[in-house]
Amino acid sequence: MSDDVSKTAGTSALAGVGLRGIDHVGMAVEDLDEAIARYESLFGMRCVHVEENAEQGVREAMMSIGPDPAQGRIQLLAPLTPGSPIARFLSQSGPGVQQIAWTVDDVEKTCAELRTRGVRLLYEQPKTGTAGSRINFVHPRDAGGILVELVEPAAG
Repeated sequence: MSDDVSKTAGTSALAGVGLRGIDHVGMAVEDLDEAIARYESLFGMRCVHVEENAEQGVREAMMSIGPDPAQGRIQLLAPLTPGSPIARFLSQSGPGVQQIAWTVDDVEKTCAELRTRGVRLLYEQPKTGTAGSRINFVHPRDAGGILVELVEPAAG
């Protein structure tokens, strides 16, 4: 750790915002079923959850990277409609990494703290994400060009 970082690591200016770890990496894909089969056959991943989220305009699958989904997951995201955010991403960037998601204990508290730091969020209030989680997104312009998802897992 550099001296500058180690000297300030305990200061309130660098206090955390409630991040617990990487929840998943989101991958935009054209065809969800084809992508699931590809990740299973090429990498030995296991599909642990599939759902449609009409509010987000996606059909999605969570893929376990190892035997235990807690060891890491990727989320495959396919558009439900031509006007969905994932469809727009695919038309502009093609298939690939679309976002990184961090697990938080309390998405509202994390969002409130980020707002005090001048960070813009895509939603005024959290929305429903995969498997009943609560989510919000940090505007890419405030996160170095990366779309960051904040995920509060559903209880239980």
